Amino acid sequence: MDFRPTEQQQVLRRAVREFAETEIRPFVREWDTLQAFPRALVGKMAALGLMGIQFPEEYGGAAMSAIDYCICIEELARVDPAVSLSVAAHNGLCASHVAMFGTDAQKRRYLVPLATGAWIGAWGLTEATAGSDAARIRTSAARAGDGWVINGTKTFITHGSIGDVIVAMAVTDKARAHRGISAFIVERGTPGMSPGRKEDKLGMRASDTSEVLFRECRVPADALLGAEHEGFINTLQVLDAGRIGIAALAVGLAQGAYEAARRYALERTQFGQPIAAFQAIQWKLADLATRIEAARLLTYRAACLKDAGVRTSRESAEAKLFSSEVAVRAAEDCVQIHGGYGFVKDYPAEKFFRDVKLTTIGEGTSEIQRLVIARQLLAAPA
Repeated sequence: MDFRPTEQQQVLRRAVREFAETEIRPFVREWDTLQAFPRALVGKMAALGLMGIQFPEEYGGAAMSAIDYCICIEELARVDPAVSLSVAAHNGLCASHVAMFGTDAQKRRYLVPLATGAWIGAWGLTEATAGSDAARIRTSAARAGDGWVINGTKTFITHGSIGDVIVAMAVTDKARAHRGISAFIVERGTPGMSPGRKEDKLGMRASDTSEVLFRECRVPADALLGAEHEGFINTLQVLDAGRIGIAALAVGLAQGAYEAARRYALERTQFGQPIAAFQAIQWKLADLATRIEAARLLTYRAACLKDAGVRTSRESAEAKLFSSEVAVRAAEDCVQIHGGYGFVKDYPAEKFFRDVKLTTIGEGTSEIQRLVIARQLLAAPA
């Protein structure tokens, strides 16, 4: 295996890093305070290909690899995990679902504006009674003439109040349980669909998270995405790929926290010397750097397998589990190294600390990742 990045990947990393430093870093605190998604940033990100990273050029995408995708998400998260989360959810959930299971007509109608940044996508699986147990969703879709009528409420939806289109899962045959769930594409402005309460979150505050309400929402027959009743099965495949993105986000967040801690340790003097001179601080930084590199390699392995067309349920779960928990440790150590200054908003440590916890929850909690991994291990022949 060759772990060296290609010249193109090095150029990509530098380009996204420069973009994040120039276009995002100056506004991180403002967006976080206002809980405002920077819609004006979307066009600039689209110009770099960040709104359609892995999708074919014929549908407006940048046709990058899964490794390239990780690099992009990682570099955005290094500066602002909230912006990175929005890009990951747009690419890895909504647009990815359309790309994987849509017809050519659906891809041209929906994937093109998503990949080019003309639209922002949302993806609706979670409900109040269906979190980790996603198969328990209650939102329903019933046939009505030549279309469907959707009723229900989705919660914790990224871009729920600002998305231009949502891929929403709904029960189409209650008797079949999770095998009776289908996916639907619903455009913003469709009568009967509306945003609900916007969540006031601990972290990732610049990334919009809201309810989405469906009340007698009528959609045409061609709103069905993928085969009828296969929405949940398709969802699991979307999540396998999506978790690689969240792993990359966690790696980037951890890298940003590590760099902030290292920088502060070199600048802060106590007892007549920089605190980086003390072994206690040195060991924290050494451990963080090692763990982050291990998380990065796990993530890139999953991405490499995805590029090879291999199913990555276990590898994606391992990467997401390990990277997110490494990121939590990195954010915690960043605060600790900053001391009292880690507890105030003048330094980036407290924001990394607030943002990081979502990486162990979103797109499957750490507990669910362990369950997925264990099932894969126990299903394998001895």
